[in-house]
Amino acid sequence: MFYGEYLHRVDEKGRTIIPQKFRDELGSSFMLTKGYDNSLFIFPMDEWNKLVSKIEEKPFSGEAMRKFSRKFFSGATECEVDKQGRLLIPLGLREHSKISSEVYIIGVSSRAEIWDKQAWIDYNSDENGKIDSMAKEMAELGI
Repeated sequence: MFYGEYLHRVDEKGRTIIPQKFRDELGSSFMLTKGYDNSLFIFPMDEWNKLVSKIEEKPFSGEAMRKFSRKFFSGATECEVDKQGRLLIPLGLREHSKISSEVYIIGVSSRAEIWDKQAWIDYNSDENGKIDSMAKEMAELGI
């Protein structure tokens, strides 16, 4: 399970440290892809395979499903961390998420996310980041 938030620098080659706790959960290889709100999603292989199975069960004849699949899978790449615990974020994914020199790597239960530092700060500074404003929707979900 992934939880917490960690601030790390991104070097000139596009590499950043993945927190040790996350590396332990991710294993030797994992998937990195475009996420929501200009973030990047990191999935352990078992979670990725579950998600792929769910997506493949849906008919791709619908326009929304085709668009989602194209965006989601076209940016996906299998990754490993190097001996220093760094992940190389491909240029296309860095551009998608507008990553600059620092990122927050956050845990979101079954996945991790990578956010540009300022984007994460901005996201948390408005209504998106206020847990009280989410209470009604969570109650409707039975949480």
